[in-house]
Amino acid sequence: MYNPYLKRLLDIIVSFLALIILSPVLVPVMLLLLVTGEREVFYFQKRVGKGNNFFHVWKFATMVKNSPNIGAGIITLENDPRITKIGKFLRQSKLNELPQLINVLKGDMSIVGPRPLLQKSFKLYPENVQEVVYDNKPGITGVGSLIFRDEERIVAQSENPQATYESIFPYKGALELWYHKNISFLVDIQIIFLTAWLVLFPGSNMAYKVFRNLPKREFK
Repeated sequence: MYNPYLKRLLDIIVSFLALIILSPVLVPVMLLLLVTGEREVFYFQKRVGKGNNFFHVWKFATMVKNSPNIGAGIITLENDPRITKIGKFLRQSKLNELPQLINVLKGDMSIVGPRPLLQKSFKLYPENVQEVVYDNKPGITGVGSLIFRDEERIVAQSENPQATYESIFPYKGALELWYHKNISFLVDIQIIFLTAWLVLFPGSNMAYKVFRNLPKREFK
């Protein structure tokens, strides 16, 4: 069963402990960003959150300044030239997502939930998905994050990146609807485990083995 109070308690405990435990990683990354690339540590971006309201997500800065207004815009491609050298490592390792632990501690986000999107991307969801997807807080990880870990590669290899980016949203929406219908403490724990598993084994399809009733992905 889903208990929002238990979920919030888990979020507070996990995010607080994670910030402490990961400080030996977070502090060196912050110092490295201060002396390399664009010399910016954090990147703040307005995203759609719970109740379809906006909030600012925290991330480590991985791209050149004003990147949404140059190149591929809101679409990030594999080997995107706007990504800094240190930013490429942070994105591949997913370390760039760790500052979102602050969003979780503040209550903007959860450890597990639908990914927070830019408004332009949110509008690509079918209407039935837009209506319910953020009944729950957006998450650092989630079923969409597990299945679309290779999204940048998929879009980059396409002849028409914009069209491909838009075409995957019905499936993304189906995944988020699955989470909306199946949300539970156990499912959240399984997603956290799978997130760690995919960091170690990025090519694994373990998510489909754990969640056998997931909507099937029909493209590579």
